[in-house]
Amino acid sequence: MRVLQTVNDPVFQKKHEHNIIDRFFLPAMRDERDLPFVYLCLKLTFLIIPIAILLFTPVFSGWQWWIMAAVYAALVLYFAGPYTLMLHNTSHRRMFKKEYNFANHYIPWVLAPFMGQTPETYFSHHLGMHHVENNLHDDKSSTMKYQRDSFVDFCKYFFSFLFLGVAELAIYFRRKNLPKLFKMVVRGETLYILFVIAMGFINLQATLFVLITPLVIVRFSMMAGNWGQHAFIDPETPANNYRNSITCINHFYNRHCFNDGYHIGHHLRPNMHWTEMPIDFQQNQHLYAKENAVVFEGLDFTAVWFNLMLKRYDNLADHFVNIGDRFKSKAEIIELLKYRTKRIN
Repeated sequence: MRVLQTVNDPVFQKKHEHNIIDRFFLPAMRDERDLPFVYLCLKLTFLIIPIAILLFTPVFSGWQWWIMAAVYAALVLYFAGPYTLMLHNTSHRRMFKKEYNFANHYIPWVLAPFMGQTPETYFSHHLGMHHVENNLHDDKSSTMKYQRDSFVDFCKYFFSFLFLGVAELAIYFRRKNLPKLFKMVVRGETLYILFVIAMGFINLQATLFVLITPLVIVRFSMMAGNWGQHAFIDPETPANNYRNSITCINHFYNRHCFNDGYHIGHHLRPNMHWTEMPIDFQQNQHLYAKENAVVFEGLDFTAVWFNLMLKRYDNLADHFVNIGDRFKSKAEIIELLKYRTKRIN
């Protein structure tokens, strides 16, 4: 177990002087703190998309094609996390002002197919269902009914989401009488499928590599991440955000993915800006201690998932942050973690 000393995850640092790119985009933006998203969009636009287009053309063939495909795969794997969390943050807080609203469609419609996402599905699932249902039984990505240190149960969870997730989401919106979200899901998924089919006639190999494989990988990653985020649930109060989510601090993941590790804080205040999360956590440590929240230092959600699949509770306990000196031994922490991973019917 660890004693919290400092939090070194990123917070907003105002620039003393803006460059030409900043000055071009800032008048259209709602919040200066989102400038990193502009630079990420530019990287994806001028690195990922051109290579993807070239893979569909006869410019490369044989071993040259596979070299470019390997470069593309490496870039997608590196940027998949930051892109997904940029999509997440701009779903909660639109990046551009109302008069420039057309630009808000660039991330979920233009970049998404190259980064393993389908247009508008993420927004609908995350804001229209996940935050509303809060990992409880009506949440179609809920982890409650699974034994959360079981690889078999995780496979059931993942394949159910992969093959049935979109249909279940559409049915959920229909049942809840949310026609706008229902239309968003159906429209985004249908257009994506038609786009994939059309591109398959142009170049099937490139379609499989550029459009389909990233989708499967990213959806696996999101499900493993959500599993880690909602693995330790107090069965007595499963709706309590302090006790159905976790927080991961002081890790490269937070610098790479816009403080996504602060998942408890995010569920408590979904529209809190990502640069405010480390400060909010530090100011409210007494509440985390009072509510017996699970906080890890030096792990991200994927590492939490991996340790659970291996049942490495000893390693999880080593990274557990003992806020408020709640626990006197490693054995007590392991007992808590095991208790909170049990299936909840």
